[in-house]
Amino acid sequence: MFKLFKNFNKKDIMAIIMCLVLIVFQVWLDLRIPEYMSSITRLVQTEGSSMNDILLQGFYMLSCAAASLFSAAIVGYLASGISANFSMNIRSKIFNKVGNFGMQEIKSFSTSSLITRTTNDVTQVEMLISMGLQMLIKAPIMAVWAILKILNKSWQWSILTGIFVIILLVVISTIMLIVIPRFEIVQKLIDKINSVTRENLTGIRVIRAFNAEGYQSERFEEVNNNLTKTQLFNQRCFALLNPVMMFIMHGLNLGIYLIGAILIEKAMMMDKITLFSDMVVFSSYGMQVILSFLMLAMIFMMWPRAEVSAKRINEVLEAEVSIKDGKYTGKNKKEVGTVEFKNVSFKYPDADDYLLKNISFKVNKGETIAFIGSTGSGKSTLINLVPRFYDVTDGEVLVDGVNVKDYQSEALHNIIGYVPQKAFMFTGTVTSNVKYGSNGKEITLDKVKEAIEVAQATDFVSKMDGTYDAHIARGGTNVSGGQKQRLSIARAIARDPEIYIFDDSFSALDYKTDSVLRKELKKYTKNATNLIVAQRIGTIMNADKIVVLDKGECVGMGTHKELLNSCDVYKEIALSQLSKEELENA
Repeated sequence: MFKLFKNFNKKDIMAIIMCLVLIVFQVWLDLRIPEYMSSITRLVQTEGSSMNDILLQGFYMLSCAAASLFSAAIVGYLASGISANFSMNIRSKIFNKVGNFGMQEIKSFSTSSLITRTTNDVTQVEMLISMGLQMLIKAPIMAVWAILKILNKSWQWSILTGIFVIILLVVISTIMLIVIPRFEIVQKLIDKINSVTRENLTGIRVIRAFNAEGYQSERFEEVNNNLTKTQLFNQRCFALLNPVMMFIMHGLNLGIYLIGAILIEKAMMMDKITLFSDMVVFSSYGMQVILSFLMLAMIFMMWPRAEVSAKRINEVLEAEVSIKDGKYTGKNKKEVGTVEFKNVSFKYPDADDYLLKNISFKVNKGETIAFIGSTGSGKSTLINLVPRFYDVTDGEVLVDGVNVKDYQSEALHNIIGYVPQKAFMFTGTVTSNVKYGSNGKEITLDKVKEAIEVAQATDFVSKMDGTYDAHIARGGTNVSGGQKQRLSIARAIARDPEIYIFDDSFSALDYKTDSVLRKELKKYTKNATNLIVAQRIGTIMNADKIVVLDKGECVGMGTHKELLNSCDVYKEIALSQLSKEELENA
């Protein structure tokens, strides 16, 4: 928790100091009120006292109460601002840190957990700060100050107050020991609920198509019931505090008056008024002491869950990023548009076996290299090493003759136009999606139109309401899979990169559109390097070089015709898609 508090800025610290000063002032005012009550009690019981003297003490008492209220209002205002600013800064830091994560870190935390940590966990800490600034500071100051006020009144009353305070502390400590371990379980169950809900929403069409609503409901009910049971247990434990507090408050009050009655009965006539006055004051101060511990109890109810949340937030903020930026900015290049793999092997951090083994090749500017192989052969993983979504385990990947690990990530990505296997659209318009991101170049509307035309998307874009300003829903749910792929390809084209990466980016297109698009792309990207992953032989047969992968190993490399004669794996794939005559005439 205290590690997280290091994120307070100077402005917040100044506001906290101001809160501390105002709270001390407020406590002083609150503890002055019983003294005025004592004065009023003595004046009422003393013969010859004037009404003006009583009213004056009453005025002082009301003034203290009003000033205390005003001070509390300012503290509340400052505390809410401090907590809101703190949570805003923490959310920004988490978002930026996650933005720098490699795929390895994303998978280790899981998407649903990162969402929970950015929202629910930050909210728990924000609530603690907001309430803590008002109670956690005030409670101990008030308790200590009130105890000092009553120490010289009566040892009998002091012992009684101490006994009730000890009872309260024992109850609070017992509840905390029982509940604290369960708060971490609560946050993990919230992660799980987010995961099930997210999966249910993103897979809604499959769920309906397979009549799996009942199965999904059961999954959600199981997680939801587990969370509910855990929360109920925690809340029931905390609910015990209320009757205990009532017992302690009323028991202490009754005990003070019972002891007071005995002391007054045994006292001399001259001492009775003083004892009665002390009893009233002690009763007020005793309540202040108990209320102080009640405030601490409320904070202790919030602290364990906030502590768990803070730990989860720190795990994200302190996580070591596996993909670290280099220093090379892309200037003074010896080569342009080249991609080279030198004895590259790769395995996932939690895997035992290598997914890619000893891959080597080089592609020069203006050339097209394609990758083909059976499912799971490592095609997508291989090209994902170029933009450094993962780092190689062995060997090195060179772009423009420089190891990708030496690049600043921004400089590396500026020269790459990446089209993922699963096209993704962002909430906005057609234009904003095609212009998405930045590579240091201005992307004009004419450039957007040109990119859309090359990607064979003009036909459907022109028919959309608003054409180039047509709305695109989150995830592109209002356009088809093929339309999303074409817009995704247009996004890469608009960047005018040195290197294009197409990760099975033509799979949702019909053969006619695929053929026309590839022809236009070949004209448009003749001066750029193309890396293409594809399942269709027709998509890659005109590539300058084809790399055939099988179980992570390169089993063939060459042109289409060369591989038909020299690589059995390639020939088998080709014959499964096209006839022998079609292959010979290609």
